[in-house]
Order: sequence, then structure tokens, then C-alpha cells
Amino acid sequence: MNDAHLHLVVNHFPIIVPFLGILILLVGLIIKSEPVIKTAFGVFVLGALMTFPAMYTGEGAEEIAEKLPAVTDALIEAHEEKAETLAIINYLLGFVSLIGFWAFQKQKSFANYIAIVVLALGLAGLYFGKMTGTSGGEIRHTEIRSDFSLPNGGGDDHDD
Repeated sequence: MNDAHLHLVVNHFPIIVPFLGILILLVGLIIKSEPVIKTAFGVFVLGALMTFPAMYTGEGAEEIAEKLPAVTDALIEAHEEKAETLAIINYLLGFVSLIGFWAFQKQKSFANYIAIVVLALGLAGLYFGKMTGTSGGEIRHTEIRSDFSLPNGGGDDHDD
């Protein structure tokens, strides 16, 4: 398994795990369940932890990808910038979730506000997760690039 393969194995976790955390957190807030909210915080911490290997393996994957045909430095750079933003959000999300877990555990009056901040950060993470995933996919999946066009105009080769 080379660095590019390893990156492909781990890079989905920083996008998917926080998405699951948002779903769990929304359920916890709707049903007003402290254990469910704390579970969501744990999921966000897991998402932050899973961001480390995705970022770590990205550099090795870049070294391999930049040698492939139709892969440009611009595509890699765009993905790298978006991934860095997502990483910062995920790390912050994990840290604030730890504070939220502590606040709920100690029955602090501001605990519910922390949950709202975590939800907002999670939603920002969803946006940047989508952007990061798409820009990463564009590196090797030319069919999802905005400049993609089929040969011969994309239609049938015969007249109707």
C-alpha cells in the first residue's frame, strides 16, 4: 500500500464522522437528551482525531499524484487549501466538543450554548467537507471537474 492508497483509505473519515456527529447532536437537542448530546461530542472528537492521519498522508499522496497525467498543481493546491481549512474546523470542533462534554458533565449553565456552537461549527465543517471531498475527487475523477466535456460534443455520433 503506497501513500496515495493510504490517503484514500483515511480521507473520508474527517468528512463522514462529523456529518454523523451533526445528526446525533440534532437528535440530542430535539429530544433534549444529555447522553445523546455527549455522544455527539464524542463523535466530533473522533472526527478530529481522524483528521490527523488524513492530513499526514496527504503529502505522500501529493508526491504520487503530481506525477500522474491530467493532474495539475492547481488541482492539488486547491484541494490542499480546502483540506487545511477543514482540518482547522475539525480540530476546533473536537476541542469545543471536549469543553461541551465537560460542561454537561459538570452541569454548567452554559452547556447548551456550547452545543449550539458545536452545531454551528459542524455545519461549517459540512460545507468545507463537501468542498474538500469534491476538490480531492477532481484530482483523479475528471468527470466531476467543471471543465469536463465529452469528446465529440458529448452526444451521439449519428443524426436522428
